[in-house]
Formats: sequence, structure tokens, C-alpha cells
Amino acid sequence: QVQLRESGGGLVQPGGSLRLSCAASGRSLSNLGMGWFRQGPGAQRDFVAGIGWIGVSTEYGEFVRGRFTLSRDISKNTIYLQMNNLTPEDTGVYFCAARYYWQGTKTHSAGMDAWGEGTLVTVSS
Repeated sequence: QVQLRESGGGLVQPGGSLRLSCAASGRSLSNLGMGWFRQGPGAQRDFVAGIGWIGVSTEYGEFVRGRFTLSRDISKNTIYLQMNNLTPEDTGVYFCAARYYWQGTKTHSAGMDAWGEGTLVTVSS
């Protein structure tokens, strides 16, 4: 009953920045934790960042190394991922995900209640 729509991906040079957005819509939008996963050349989706359904606490994957910032606009049911100092290793399809009562903590991709279709981020010179 929840649909997620991502935007903001594109081509950027190493060291550059991008800002991703994910808007949730549909019925039953309360108590949703939301976050991002990245899929590289393989099929695995790795945790990037999450924000809890309670408050605005956030958690990031180990490879982020302080470069990304996740924020949330409750009134718009939207999260934003500001990505700075991007490297070619950050290239991949970024998927927005949501799960009821998820606190945004680091987790595997299994068990999410909703997924977006993904937005492609390419970091290349």
C-alpha cells in the first residue's frame, strides 16, 4: 500500500556531489522508517543510510565515511540523501526502501515493506 518514487541520480565526476530524493505515497504512511540501499554490478543491495520512524535519528553504512547526510521532511513524506565527495566505487543503482517501525539502523535488504524502482548514480571522469 506504499509506493516510493526516487529522483536525483545522474552522472557526476569524482569528488562531486548529488542529492537524491524519495517520496512516499499511498495509504497507510504512518510509522515508516525509510532509507537507501545501493546495488552495484552484482545483485546484492547494500545498506547506505536509514532514518527512523521515531524522531530523526540516522545510521550509515561503513563505506559512507561521513560523506553522506540523510534527512527527512515529515510533512512531505520525503527523505533526502546528500552525497558529497563521490568516488567511482559509489556507482550503482540507489533504491529507496521503507519498513514499518524500522528505526533506520543498519540492516540487510530482506524484509523491507516497499521499494522504489531505483535511480542510477554514475561517478566517472
